Amino acid sequence: MIKNSLLDPAAKWIRETILIAKKDLAIERATGEIVTTSGFFAILLTVLSSLAFRGGPDAASLVAPGVIWLSVTFAAVLGLSRTWTREREEGALRGLVVAPLARSAIFAGKAIGVFAFVTAIEVLVIPASAVLLGFDLGRYALGLAAIALFANVGIAATGTLFGSMTVRTRARDLVLASVLLPLLAPTLGSAIAATRELFEGGASVAELGDYLELMLVFDVVFCSAGLGLFGWLIEG
Repeated sequence: MIKNSLLDPAAKWIRETILIAKKDLAIERATGEIVTTSGFFAILLTVLSSLAFRGGPDAASLVAPGVIWLSVTFAAVLGLSRTWTREREEGALRGLVVAPLARSAIFAGKAIGVFAFVTAIEVLVIPASAVLLGFDLGRYALGLAAIALFANVGIAATGTLFGSMTVRTRARDLVLASVLLPLLAPTLGSAIAATRELFEGGASVAELGDYLELMLVFDVVFCSAGLGLFGWLIEG
């Protein structure tokens, strides 16, 4: 009986999290606006960056890490802005606030949605960078996947947390970018450094451990902050 009483709240929280994530993913599947617009922006930025910073045979190690992660970051900020704009439309945000859902579950569900959007953008950006900058995607695929996994958690958690903070402000797009980019600097810096290490020396996933651990620290910090503070921010 005690065991069941402990499992019931956890199961309820998981169901609520999945419900919120499915809502965001269903809207995106019907409209395609976030992945389409953000993906197009990311590809355009990748193309322009590859032309501006073309480095010959060393382009993969010198240019590609920055091109990949800056393209993903700016596209993610654009996508985050649209995610929260949806919640402002037709009282959707108020509906979330008054719904009998755990605030931490709303945060987790929306963060899962953002994680999926960022991953979809990377699926476009990384192959495009491989073609334009001439690195062997097959050789680095496992390392890039590991780096992206840790980086995406941080981007999703930080973006969801501070997106909720700026959703009611008039200049929310500017405020979100101004707040979010400095906070993402450690995660993005680690992702860029890890990618450069991967390209320069063909480092294995195990050899990227220091960078992955640093990203994990920030993942835990912002996930914990989001789970604890999201309710206060969204209702404030």
